[in-house]
Amino acid sequence: ECPIPEPPPYSTSPDSEMYREAMELIELKRELTPEHKAISLYWADNPGETATPAGHWTAIASQLTSQRGLSAEAAAKLFLVGSAAQADAFIATWGYKYQYNQIRPRTYIRRVIDPAWEPQVPTPPFPEYPSGHSTQSAAASVALQALLGDAPFDDSTGIAIGHPVRRFASFAEAAEEAGYSRLYGGIHFHSGKTGGKEVGLCIGTRAVERLRAAGIL
Repeated sequence: ECPIPEPPPYSTSPDSEMYREAMELIELKRELTPEHKAISLYWADNPGETATPAGHWTAIASQLTSQRGLSAEAAAKLFLVGSAAQADAFIATWGYKYQYNQIRPRTYIRRVIDPAWEPQVPTPPFPEYPSGHSTQSAAASVALQALLGDAPFDDSTGIAIGHPVRRFASFAEAAEEAGYSRLYGGIHFHSGKTGGKEVGLCIGTRAVERLRAAGIL
């Protein structure tokens, strides 16, 4: 129901899309700004350190409950649609990850281009394509936007681990930053980010449509 584009085929040729995407990450790391580094760490959402990616967006929903002065019923609907969209997004993500079993940038770059290269963020131990952060962030952004509209908001999720409050112009902007954080971190190719975003937008839309059709929203 929510198909994903085919990832770039494995190739070591300098003319291949995979090689070009690897070089993009090498150049990106070389030119990382302090802001890019901060973004990569802000959205890392590592297990054992934070509530993970889904928990990050659930925390955003929790903050919006008070920021927008939502009623108990409105808050319950917000958590419902956000959680449903993210659950479906992760099911799809891991299904596609093991369908394609795409190599991670660290493995590819060290094997093909630079044996000493290391990403900014430690590489998770599962396949690359698509980016889970991109998929579930896109799905969550659609869900939250459907109920609250798109307006600026503050996210203080990372305060406890030393991150300052970040302000976003919209849920879509936050989701896009979350996706790019995985490129800045060096753990996803560009295709992993864009493929995940496409699937996530589809899943978020379907979740909202189904809950509305059922009379829940």
